[in-house]
Amino acid sequence: MNLAKALLFSLIFTSVCTAQDIVQLKNVSDTILNPKRTLQVSDPLDAVKTMQKLFPGKLYKLSDHNTFISWNCKSCKPNTFKDVNEIDGDQLFPYTKGVATRLLENIDYKDSKGNEFKLLFFNHSDYDEDGLQTSRFTGGLLGVAKFAKNDKIWQMRSFQSAVAGFGAFAQAPKPKLVEIGEDQYAFTLLHVNGGAGGPFEGILYLVAGFEGKYQPIMEVYNYQLSNVASVDWSSSYTVVKDGAKKHFRDIIIKTTGSFDKAAQDKDEFEVTLPEEIAAMAKTKKQFDFEIEKHFSFKGKSYKMIDKPIVKFSKVK
Repeated sequence: MNLAKALLFSLIFTSVCTAQDIVQLKNVSDTILNPKRTLQVSDPLDAVKTMQKLFPGKLYKLSDHNTFISWNCKSCKPNTFKDVNEIDGDQLFPYTKGVATRLLENIDYKDSKGNEFKLLFFNHSDYDEDGLQTSRFTGGLLGVAKFAKNDKIWQMRSFQSAVAGFGAFAQAPKPKLVEIGEDQYAFTLLHVNGGAGGPFEGILYLVAGFEGKYQPIMEVYNYQLSNVASVDWSSSYTVVKDGAKKHFRDIIIKTTGSFDKAAQDKDEFEVTLPEEIAAMAKTKKQFDFEIEKHFSFKGKSYKMIDKPIVKFSKVK
């Protein structure tokens, strides 16, 4: 093979390899967004294969467990969905340049009668030819499908292609199931984000089926703080066992943390302290704290009732 042919072969080979490395988009029908879609899957349900039935794009399995479906819908009419980062505004979905859909979580549960259910959660992000997820202050757009088991068949009971955007770098946090009433299930997401070198602030969201769709019904700020030298805190939630409330039972949020004024010199950014401890931080050098907040469902969402209960210890 002479030099000219060798160079031509090398160029063709490189072009083919490069084309194969680039993630391709598959155009799909706008019926994929229909919330009234029906789907039956034989037991055992394969979550990835089921996701591909719901979003029949091109499946990719890259390294580092990066499995996703690449698709585009030219006939779809995009709708706006809130991104809780509130930096770049709402997300317009389906994205005009294409979508990458990943399986976020697969949760099984039973009700009090022994009926079996399965929740599949999906994470949508903008198409990227390298199969990456970028943009620090863009949340992963959450989608959900609920299945009920009938003998050896899983029947889809509800489907919502998109709910809202949570998390950072277009990656939503994994939802956690919580029972908020008699056989009434919702899920929480801990949204955490922050600038490079700055505090990472955590906000808790409770999402439930309400008024015919999944939507956030509780938002708890100051749920978590990390990456700060002088102060940090974390929280937990508990559903109040109240026989008088069949649905939307009250929720208690308990936050514990510590403050050290001497360490403020190491902080790269100033932190806005919760109002429950701000006054104490002005007069004391060091302390631990506990804050208890009581939330109750009012109308369409949970609201804090009563005043927070605050306790201090190890005060210096």
